[in-house]
Amino acid sequence: MSLTMLLRSIALLTTIFVALPLCAQQEDADGAPAVWQETAVKLPAAPAKENLLSFNPNASGTMKFAIDAKSLTVEKDEVVRYTLVITSAAGASNVSYEGIRCKTMEKKAYAFGQADNSWSLAKRDAWDAIADGRVNRQHITLAQDFFCDGSRVAGKAENIIERIRRNRPLK
Repeated sequence: MSLTMLLRSIALLTTIFVALPLCAQQEDADGAPAVWQETAVKLPAAPAKENLLSFNPNASGTMKFAIDAKSLTVEKDEVVRYTLVITSAAGASNVSYEGIRCKTMEKKAYAFGQADNSWSLAKRDAWDAIADGRVNRQHITLAQDFFCDGSRVAGKAENIIERIRRNRPLK
């Protein structure tokens, strides 16, 4: 390889390595790099039985899973927020208000339902990766089957609610 070709190759590689990070950044209206910011969360009303939409993340499990249709929202921060109700075979229920961020495949618990229909704020304010394991499959099921089309939210809240109501997964 001649010295000229070597220098051209180095110049080309330098240009690529400098340009790639710039292309990957999103920009705001002023041209500055956009930083994702979570929308302020407003807790919904306690779920009512008539608004619960069942879904089944584990065909062999004994727990029943449902989303409160009235609580499901898609905000400008592209987080799908919803109330999740998990009921055991004995009738005990766990209620949580959660969010799923499709872009990063992460989940977050905002609050937990109390017996008096009030909310108790979650102690942790962190996003956690959604695991695709054999247990606790509710989050991966919601993300892959109903909420997310790759790294994007799969439509408006109404679209997501209809998919769950009719049990029509994306895949």
